Amino acid sequence: MNLNNANSSSTIVVEHAGVSLTGTRAENQDAILVKVPTQSNLLAHKGIVACIADGVSCSEQSQKASHTAVVQFINDYYATPKSWSVKRSANQILTALNAWLYQEGSKKELSHNGFVTTFSALILKSNTAHLFHVGDTRIYLLRDDKLRLLTHDHQRMNFGKSAYLTRALGMDSKLDVDYQTLSLQQGDRFILSSDGLHDYLEQNELLEVTSDDRLDVSEICQTLCHRALTNSSQDNVSCLLVDVQHLPEHSLLEHQQAVLTRTIAPALEVGNRLDGYRVERILYEGSRSHVYQVVEEHSGRQLVMKVPSMQYSEDREYLLNFANEYWVGSQLNSDRVMKVFPTPKDSKFIYQLCELVEGTTLRQWMYDNPKPSLQKVRDILGEIVKATRVFQRADMVHRDLKPENIMITPAGGVKIIDFGAVKVQGLQEIAQEAQEVIPLGAVNYIAPEYIIGDNATTRSDLFSIAVMGYEMLTGQLPYKPTTNQNLQSARHTKWVYRSICSFREDLPVWIDLTFRKAAHHLPARRYEALSEFVADLHTPNKTLQAEFKERPLLQRNPVMFWKMTALITTSIAVIELLVLYQS
Repeated sequence: MNLNNANSSSTIVVEHAGVSLTGTRAENQDAILVKVPTQSNLLAHKGIVACIADGVSCSEQSQKASHTAVVQFINDYYATPKSWSVKRSANQILTALNAWLYQEGSKKELSHNGFVTTFSALILKSNTAHLFHVGDTRIYLLRDDKLRLLTHDHQRMNFGKSAYLTRALGMDSKLDVDYQTLSLQQGDRFILSSDGLHDYLEQNELLEVTSDDRLDVSEICQTLCHRALTNSSQDNVSCLLVDVQHLPEHSLLEHQQAVLTRTIAPALEVGNRLDGYRVERILYEGSRSHVYQVVEEHSGRQLVMKVPSMQYSEDREYLLNFANEYWVGSQLNSDRVMKVFPTPKDSKFIYQLCELVEGTTLRQWMYDNPKPSLQKVRDILGEIVKATRVFQRADMVHRDLKPENIMITPAGGVKIIDFGAVKVQGLQEIAQEAQEVIPLGAVNYIAPEYIIGDNATTRSDLFSIAVMGYEMLTGQLPYKPTTNQNLQSARHTKWVYRSICSFREDLPVWIDLTFRKAAHHLPARRYEALSEFVADLHTPNKTLQAEFKERPLLQRNPVMFWKMTALITTSIAVIELLVLYQS
C-alpha cells in the first residue's frame, strides 16, 4: 500500500497496492509495477505509472519478457523530455521495446519460444488517465459503484475450444497499441489484472470485492487473487489497484504560480534599474509587451529583458502564457533557438531574461534584399526548417513563425526568438482548459486551421515557413493579405492561392508547385514532413508536375486563361463588327 505524499492542491494523490501469485505454475510469468514520483516537478509533468504484463506461457522466455516490459517501460518513460506528451513518450518506448523483444525472440530456434508478453499501462497525469494496451491483460474502472472494462482483449477463439492472442509485445515486428484517455474523478478506482485472474471471476464477483468498503486496497488484491485460485485458475494470478484520492487544480504549475504572485513593472526608460539590470536601450514598445537591452551590473553580461504591458496585470491567461514562454525556452537547448535565463527567485516583478542575439530580423533582411536569388532563399529556409525541428523534436508546435520572430545571424544562421504561442503537448495535458491565444498580429503567416481554432501541428509551422519563403522571393504573400485584426473576420478569409510566377517570371513552375503545396490552406494537402518541402525546393517533384499538367488551364495559369479569354472575346467582337460593316 502507498499514499503519495502531497500537501499541495496542485498534486495528484493516489493509494495503490498489488499482488502477484505463482499459483499452480512452476514460475510466475506475470509482472506488475507502480511508480509514484516523489519529486513534485516529475509528478506534474510525467504523472504516475502502473503497468501489468503477462508473458506468453508456451515460451521459456515469458518471465524475462514480462519483467523487462514493465521495468523498462517505467524507467524509460520518466527519462523522456518533460515537454513530450504522454502519448508520444509511451508510444516511442513501446515501439522500441517491441523491436527489442521481437529481435531477441527471432534469435531462438523455436518460433514459439520468443520474447512475447501482453502489456497494459495506466498513466495518471493531472486530471487525465492515459491507457495503453496490447494483449489480454485488462484495466477496469470502478466509479459510482459501477465496474467498467476499459480495454479490449486482443484474442480469437480457436475453433471454439481455446483463445489465442492476436496482438502482444514481441509477437510481430510492427506494433499496434490501443490508446485512450479518460477524465479522472476523485474516488476513481482502477483495477489491472492478468487473464489468470479475470478469466476465473465473474463481473459481479469482481464488483463485489472491489467495492467492499471494509477492505483496504491490499486486502482487495489478496482477496481477488485467492478467489481466482479457488475458482480453479491454472495460471499465475496478478492484480493491481490504484485509487485516486485527490486531484490537482488545473494549470497550477510551479513556475506559473510564481508569476501570478508577482507584479508587472511600469514601462522603463534608458538608465532605469530593475533587480540589478540596467536598461541600455529600448528595443520594442508594444501593446502586449516592452523589450529592453539590459546589462547585468555585477557581471557586465548583456541580455534582453521582456516585460508584459501593464494593461495585462489582471489577465490571468496572458500571464500564464507569459510564464510558459520561459518554460519552453528552458527546455530547448539549441543554438538555433534563443536561450532564456531564470530571473532572481526573490524578485517581485514579472519579466523574462533572454539571450541578446546578434544580427537582423528576417523582416529587415527582406527590406535589405528585395530581389534575392532562389539559392539564397533556399539556404535561409533550410535554416528555418532546422530551427523548427528543434521544437518538433520536443513535441512542440511554434504556431507563430513570422519574419519578426526570425533572426538572421552574421554567420547566416537562424535563431527563433519568440515562444509566446508555442503549443507544448506535455503542458496541454496539464492545462486542458487553457484558452488558446491567437497571435492576430501575424494573421498573414499563421496557418488557417489555427485561426479557426483547430489543432495546430508541425504542418501548421510548415505553412508559415512557406509563406515567408514566398514573400522573400516576391515581396508578396501567397494569399491576399489582410490587415483586419478581428478574429471573426480572419476566420472568414478566402484562401485563393496566387501563383508565384505572377510576381517572378524567372522562377520555374516547379518552384511554384512546391510553395503551392507547402502553403496549401488545407493541412492534409501540405507536405507530411518538413524534409519533403526542403527536397522539393532543390529538385522538381515529378508527381506534382504530373498532377499539375492534368489540371485545366484555369487552375494551372489563371492569368493566361483570362488573357486568352479576353483575346478570344475581343476577336469575336472584331469579327462581328466587320460583318456588320460589310452588310
